[in-house]
Amino acid sequence: MYFWSRTNQIIMKSTVKFQLIAMMFLMFFSWGAWYGQMSKYLLTTLGATGDQVGNAYTTFSIAAIFAPFFVGLIADRFFSAQKVMGFLNILGGVILYFLSQTKDPEIFFWYILAYTLCFAPNLALSNSIAMNQMQNPEKEFPAIRVTGTIAWIVVTNIIGFLALGDNVAIFQIAMYSSFALGIYAFFLPDTPPKADKNASIGQIIGLDALKLFKDRSFLIFFISSILICIPLSFYYAMANPSLTDSHMTNVENKMSLGQASEVIFMLLIPLAFIRLGVKKMLIVGLVAWIIRFLCFGYGDGIQSEWILYIGIVLHGVCFDFFFVTGQIYTDQKAGEKIKNSAQGLITLATYGVGMGIGSKLSGIVLDMYTSGGVHDWKSVWMVPAAIAALVLILFVLFFSEKKETA
Repeated sequence: MYFWSRTNQIIMKSTVKFQLIAMMFLMFFSWGAWYGQMSKYLLTTLGATGDQVGNAYTTFSIAAIFAPFFVGLIADRFFSAQKVMGFLNILGGVILYFLSQTKDPEIFFWYILAYTLCFAPNLALSNSIAMNQMQNPEKEFPAIRVTGTIAWIVVTNIIGFLALGDNVAIFQIAMYSSFALGIYAFFLPDTPPKADKNASIGQIIGLDALKLFKDRSFLIFFISSILICIPLSFYYAMANPSLTDSHMTNVENKMSLGQASEVIFMLLIPLAFIRLGVKKMLIVGLVAWIIRFLCFGYGDGIQSEWILYIGIVLHGVCFDFFFVTGQIYTDQKAGEKIKNSAQGLITLATYGVGMGIGSKLSGIVLDMYTSGGVHDWKSVWMVPAAIAALVLILFVLFFSEKKETA
């Protein structure tokens, strides 16, 4: 009797794990299909200006700001997470259908804004659904989450091999996978609402964590996180068309090496924590940002493509050693009572404020260094390199790993 009961438990656990893996795969497959390629599509196919490209990328930041309100005030209080995910992704698929029909960059902006408002809550909803099924999320969640990175690699390679980077097909692929995730979500394990209905808006968006600013080093880290998201936005918005203009072929395929390196360096973080500590890891991440932008500025797809490869592969160091390490540092600083608020505040500030500023600025800078339809990419990349250098100086001078006492 015990044997059959134990066997059924193992089968059920394996089934749930597969469900969560499929959820992550479909979600990041949809996101990866269009996000890195949108700038190329807008510039090449729709004839958009740099400013219009920057505006299109700011939509995700706008959505990141509103998502905590939606999830915290509505989804977490009144509806099961998997049902909310299902509805939003089906609605998102409908919006992507109409987006794929427009040829006007101005109208495109409103469609992509509507779509990102549907997509952004997925990031919190998927985490909630997954962790609700886990007894030890710290150990179990990474194996589920890494499936998302794999999905991003898969879809960008499909787009690269089929040469669809500047084609409306990137949004059609996202549309079909959005519909698939929307339908599939209704069959995910039930995750009923369990948030405190009396929680304030301040608690939902992480304002409880403002007390951490009494620690000067955390305040410096927080400001640095916002500022470094400005160069990060340049990478997401401008890397694809820049590499294409540099005569690199199969850009989407080669850019997927950045996600592959992200997986590798993610696995190295525990060892790096022991050897380097928080401050040195964050500094390594900032230095990597500067080097990669110099690589994009001075590399060439004909005579020095290896320099461009360095810039691409450094993505793992840039992202993991600053952002992932920063999340761990925030968790350690906040403690058990306000760690969720602290993570929410960091997410709102970085993906919302920082990347929003960076997306808008990247478009302005591109127009500034464009003449006769030709982009001066070397000058464009020197801007985020300079910003990253200023953040590095700020961080080295004022951040201390030791906790300060009042």
